[in-house]
Amino acid sequence: MKKIYLFILSCLLLCSISCNKYLDVVPDEYITDKDVFENINLAEQALARLYNALPNDAIQEATSYTDESYHHWFDNENGINAYKYNLGTWSTTDNPFGNWAGRYQDIRRANVFIERIESVPIPLNRAAYYEIWKPRYKAEARFIRALFYFEQFRRFGAVPLLTGAADIDLNDLASNNIERNSTDEIIDFIVAECDAIAKDLPETQEGPQLGRVTKGAALALKARTLVYAASPLFNGNAMYANVVNKDGKHLFNTAFDKEKWKKAADAAMDVINMPIYKLYAPFPDNPIQNYAAQFYVRDYTESIFMRITPNGTSVDAAFLPNGPPFKGKGRYTPLQEFVDAYEMANGYPINEPGSGYTAAGTYNGPLWDGLKLQNVTNISNMYKNRDPRFYATIFFQNDVWRFDVTKRGMKFAYFGSGNGKTDGWANGKGGTNPMGYNVRKYCTPDYDANTGTGTGKRNYQIYRLAEMYLIYAEAMNEYQDAPDNRVFEYINKVRARVKMPALPILAADNSKEGMRKRIQNENRIEFAYENHRFWDVRRWMIAKTVDNGEMHVLNAKPSTEELLATGITDVNSEAAGLAVFYKQVVIQNRVFLDKHYLMPIPQSEIDKDPYLVQNYGW
Repeated sequence: MKKIYLFILSCLLLCSISCNKYLDVVPDEYITDKDVFENINLAEQALARLYNALPNDAIQEATSYTDESYHHWFDNENGINAYKYNLGTWSTTDNPFGNWAGRYQDIRRANVFIERIESVPIPLNRAAYYEIWKPRYKAEARFIRALFYFEQFRRFGAVPLLTGAADIDLNDLASNNIERNSTDEIIDFIVAECDAIAKDLPETQEGPQLGRVTKGAALALKARTLVYAASPLFNGNAMYANVVNKDGKHLFNTAFDKEKWKKAADAAMDVINMPIYKLYAPFPDNPIQNYAAQFYVRDYTESIFMRITPNGTSVDAAFLPNGPPFKGKGRYTPLQEFVDAYEMANGYPINEPGSGYTAAGTYNGPLWDGLKLQNVTNISNMYKNRDPRFYATIFFQNDVWRFDVTKRGMKFAYFGSGNGKTDGWANGKGGTNPMGYNVRKYCTPDYDANTGTGTGKRNYQIYRLAEMYLIYAEAMNEYQDAPDNRVFEYINKVRARVKMPALPILAADNSKEGMRKRIQNENRIEFAYENHRFWDVRRWMIAKTVDNGEMHVLNAKPSTEELLATGITDVNSEAAGLAVFYKQVVIQNRVFLDKHYLMPIPQSEIDKDPYLVQNYGW
């Protein structure tokens, strides 16, 4: 029997590879499904497969799809998915982040599991155990399916809502006539599923069950869905008024409804009121570490739902600088626009009078190197007295990391055409960072690249408590005419973790518009490189401003003329490179059009089913 089970699982794997369209399901797969759901062990593996399809793109290329960073793995702008979004060249036939077909395959598998799990035979001696776990398994699969639909919703808006394994006639694809459901119907479905399954899910999971769906996860998905539904992209957006099905059914509700914000606030508060979550803050005297450590340890105090990932150093290898002491690849460059978004330690944005910000000159002082404070020299004043999360998220010129091992600060400025003398240059095509910054967030000081010892022990957090606080603050700010203490309280809880001053600070903070900017920036900083920004700028409908036009980095690749103009005799010296380094230069001119707010339905799917209408602008 063990050999038969392995053969069946191999068939399942082959089917998953060959079925690359959500309508192209091989009928023989149903035979395999039938066999799987005759055995509880195989059925549990089918559920594990659904878990394995959970989103896992927080610290991948999506970080460079928006105004957080630039992906410079190659010298040119060909062959990297990020550039397709950066330059507006993605299309109805080339949308790498879309995953329409793959996600509908996941949804179909969830539908099969949900329909069949209750009828799976159970050995008599295990009946009491599975009397508890079968309803949980079904609730978990319903949650994962709802999450999959949320992923489709935030990509495409209105999508077909298929909730049964037999929703489509596998033998007559041409007569399926599958249409898109409206965004309201998708939102209502996700919310109803979360409400229905919450009672069947435990509040906590312990030991080997860590990472399974909980009640808090269901309520957090509900809150995130509702704040998207309340946001400008889906709440009163006239752009989509003419996106209708063949029968004239409108797919987007273009009437603004203020009450949607109240629903989002209430849903977030349902999670906040659960007594089992609290902000991760084990280092009250070290605000940098208080924030940084949660991204390289397996924290379960703030995490509401996470994807459990194995120990490893691939993240560290991708993010750490290239120089010999660090031995990373520095794949992503934080953009200067993102660096400038960090407030000063006094709570003022850097462009506000009274902030104390200056880009001129340098200072000497202590910096946290991941393990302890180190006294450093010649740090640009543009990095002085910033929000502690800046130091936990970004590596910059003369920054330090594991100083006792690396023995020096980081060098990103031009120095003798690279040749191993800087931490940002690689020999040959592509490779590492030539632009002045590296990503520090997620890097663990437990890993020593020089000796190859230590490892990262991190999870990918899908929902954490800070998001619920900021959803509540955002929703209450939008619901009311002006912010009150309920808004300030929850954004200030997030800021207090890193000892940032409480709001309001500026006069503008007391207005809905001013606080909106504060909340949006707080999201930008708190969730940097966690795959929030790509979606947030769309739901807020600010992407045409922030993801459009020139993007800047530092001048780590100066021209010979610039170096000669310094008057320094040795133009290949570190001094010459530093003399021109802090000049901001354009790394890319990005393109964002109105049609980019939602992704297009793949043309291949429309070709198969003419009842699938296309999104606006595509």
